[in-house]
Amino acid sequence: MMRVLFAAPDSLWPDWATVLTRLAPEMDLVREADPASIDAIIFAPGGPVGDLSPFVNARLVQSLWAGVERIVTNPTLTQPLARMVDPGLARGMAEYCTGWAMRAHLRMDAYAQDGVWRNDLTPPLADARQVTILGMGELGRSVAAMLGGIGFRLAGFSASGRAVPGVRVFRSDGLDQALSQAEILITLLPDTPHTRGLLDAGQLALLPKDAWLINPGRGTVLDDDALLAALDKGHLGHAVLDVFRAEPLAPRHPFWSHPRVTVTPHIAAETRVETAAPVAVENLRRAMAGRPVLHLVDRQRGY
Repeated sequence: MMRVLFAAPDSLWPDWATVLTRLAPEMDLVREADPASIDAIIFAPGGPVGDLSPFVNARLVQSLWAGVERIVTNPTLTQPLARMVDPGLARGMAEYCTGWAMRAHLRMDAYAQDGVWRNDLTPPLADARQVTILGMGELGRSVAAMLGGIGFRLAGFSASGRAVPGVRVFRSDGLDQALSQAEILITLLPDTPHTRGLLDAGQLALLPKDAWLINPGRGTVLDDDALLAALDKGHLGHAVLDVFRAEPLAPRHPFWSHPRVTVTPHIAAETRVETAAPVAVENLRRAMAGRPVLHLVDRQRGY
């Protein structure tokens, strides 16, 4: 029997408890207990636990979210930390990015219902359009696979430069080149000291005129003022934003009213219990058996 603390917001408990106990009958899933008796922790920010130091026997902290910047920076975290990577989350992100990329590619917004017959706006086929994805981790690769299946030309950017089938991958010294070719730019970078404010005025100016930017990754990657300026100048065509520096986005933030911005409320890639719970259970069993844990976070990189 492994004793697992569910340290996540109360609203998540009913669904997660039902699925986890069904998948892992050997799990004693609790909301509170003597910290020394806990073998592992299922964690999400906003739950009842902030200080992780009393859990001296916990072999794993399993995040329920893909982003771990609010956990990895916790100075009381001494246990191994795993981020959530599950097929439902990855597919949700791929579908979100593909939907908005197709809107950009087909120039759907040009067809206003105003009685004007615009049959000179026929878009090229997808293989004439380049999509650049910043961040080629699990989510980036899922997005690339779906977009590649449609026929888009694909480029990617990652610190590791790891090869991805069908994608021309640029490393850190190739960011400028990757941006200069991006007719549609999708940002899926994690929130780290190296990525915060990465897309500033200088970098946004490298994008081709009328390029679309789709950001379902992290709001901190963008310089908000620089983005608004690039849109106001007419250099960028549109920005689809799902994540922001402060959430919920303030009601009077200029993104809401800007004609070239579409705001979505951080819904691109939700953790779905039915696909994420098996991943969590597998990792808990690995930790208890002393086997390598999946999706272990590198503390130095922050993801």
